[in-house]
Amino acid sequence: MPGDLALPAVDADATFGAERVAEAERYERFFFVLWALAQVALFATLFLYARKGASFTRESAAGPIGTGMLLGMLGLAIAWLVGLPFGLAALWWARRHDQEETGYLGWLLDDWTLLAAQFAAVCLALLVVMGLARRLGERWWLPGAGVFVGIAALFTFVAPYLDFTTEPLRDEALLAAAERYEGELGLEGLPLRVVEVSDHTDQANAYAYGLGPSRRVVFWDTMLAAPFSQPEQKVVLAHELAHHSEDHLPEGIAWFALFAVPGAWILMRATRARGGMGAPEAVPVALLVVAVLQLASAPAASAISRRMEAEADWQALRVTHDPAALEGLMVGFSETSLGDPDPPRWTQLLLGTHPTLEDRVAMARAWAEREAAAVPAPGP
Repeated sequence: MPGDLALPAVDADATFGAERVAEAERYERFFFVLWALAQVALFATLFLYARKGASFTRESAAGPIGTGMLLGMLGLAIAWLVGLPFGLAALWWARRHDQEETGYLGWLLDDWTLLAAQFAAVCLALLVVMGLARRLGERWWLPGAGVFVGIAALFTFVAPYLDFTTEPLRDEALLAAAERYEGELGLEGLPLRVVEVSDHTDQANAYAYGLGPSRRVVFWDTMLAAPFSQPEQKVVLAHELAHHSEDHLPEGIAWFALFAVPGAWILMRATRARGGMGAPEAVPVALLVVAVLQLASAPAASAISRRMEAEADWQALRVTHDPAALEGLMVGFSETSLGDPDPPRWTQLLLGTHPTLEDRVAMARAWAEREAAAVPAPGP
């Protein structure tokens, strides 16, 4: 992206429609309040568990590491139960505004699947950390951080191979566009896939994931239907391909490494009073510390993500030469997802993984202005 890029002002009411903007503000305000309340409940729960959870070690015969893993799963289960009412409230609100058609039972079943994956991740992390801590003492934190980064890279690489919910994209126009865009972006032969979500939502999305040979782009099937036009779909395609050409996924792992190293050191220091991470009594404290670190790092992580998304937008404009399509795409997102074009600043700093819809429209207009300025004036 140009370092001197200045975004022009955008009139959100004129661009997205005053009525829709007002509805989107009301819709998202509920989620922001819900998120804040959920965070208070989560930290209160983890604080109490950090104080009382160690008492469960006296009743376990699973050995130190096994007991630590059990304490980790128990803490995660308690946190899930505390968060369950907030998740149900969010689903109720989305259903009320026709953003979701998923039933409450179906949502619970999907949430159980996610919880099982989280249990597995927590068990693996505790197995690695406690094993290193019992062998290396307080020196575990540096190799432990390296192991975490390796696990993150491994999951990023294998995730596309474990996803059996997608099928190949068959839109000939998009496939032809992909071939052109890949040539301009220095890519070749990335698989394009589609996942069906239209049976439970009208919201639209697409994403890039994988590393090396596992790289691919996935469209939600709602992205390939009205109100999105083919030029808008091509902008989405170019945006996702740009994530791969700009190596955003490997960069994300590198950023994770920069956070993981000091985070592991803080974890080592914070659990010292409970015997260190080699002792199961330290696990409840570790869960609280990890939650605090995640919240504390959220502004930086969100800023990094927004920068990558802005870079992908700029590259999409460079290869499609269609700022009107990018602007139309943002209006479409506001329509199908009730996205607030200009959310409160604090929510964007903490939770905003993408530039605001308003800023993305402004980027499209800034690109158009720079292109117009670069065209030589006609001769006499």
